Amino acid sequence: MGVLVAGGTGALGQAVVAELLNSGYRCAVTWVVEEERRRAQEKFGDRAPLIHADLLDPAGVTEAVAAVEDLQAVVNLVGGFAMGGRVHETEPAEFARMLELNLTPGFNLAHAAMPRLIENGGGAFVGVSAQSIWKPFAGAAGYITAKTAVLAFIRALDAEYKGDGIRCNAILPSVIDTPANREAMPDADYSKWVPPADVAKVVRFLVSEDSRPTSGAAIPV
Repeated sequence: MGVLVAGGTGALGQAVVAELLNSGYRCAVTWVVEEERRRAQEKFGDRAPLIHADLLDPAGVTEAVAAVEDLQAVVNLVGGFAMGGRVHETEPAEFARMLELNLTPGFNLAHAAMPRLIENGGGAFVGVSAQSIWKPFAGAAGYITAKTAVLAFIRALDAEYKGDGIRCNAILPSVIDTPANREAMPDADYSKWVPPADVAKVVRFLVSEDSRPTSGAAIPV
C-alpha cells in the first residue's frame, strides 16, 4: 500500500513516516527544505523515497502523486503558522499567506490524487486542522481562519468522494511537542503538549482499513 506523506520531513512528518513504515506501509515523502531532506535521508535511507515538490505548484504536486506506485493514501502535513497583532494590525498579505500555506497544498494534492485513489478502488486522505478553531486566541486570525477552512475542505472532500470509498478525515492537534515549538515557547509546560509519535499513531489509524467506517471526522489529538 503506497502512502504519499506531504511535508514528511519535519518533526511531525518524520514521526508519521516512521509509524507508517514500521506498520508495513510504503511511503514517499515530499520535501522543499534541504536541511529537512538531509535529516529525513539520514533517518529513513532508501525506505522512504524523497520527492522534491513545491505543494503550492499544481504541476509539481501532479508529478509527486504520479511518482507513488499503488497510491492508497495521502497524508497532508503541510501548513504554516503566524501570529502577531489583532486583525486591524495584520497586513492583508500575511492573512492571505496563511490561507495559501494551509489550504492550497491540500487542494492541489486532492486535485491530483483523487483520480488515482478512485482508480485504485478507494483509500484515505488525511489533513491537519487545529484545536484552536474551537477555542480561538488573539493574534492569529489568519491561521485560525485557514485551519477552520481546512476542516471545511476535508468535509467537502468527504461529501464528494465517500461514495468512491475514499475516507477523508482531519486531525486537530493541540500544541505538538517539537523542537521548533519549544524554541518558540521556552517557558511553556511541555508536559501538556502532545508528542509527535502519539499524533502519528492516529494518522496511521486513519490511513488503515481499520478506519473504514470513519470519514468526514474532526479528530482531536
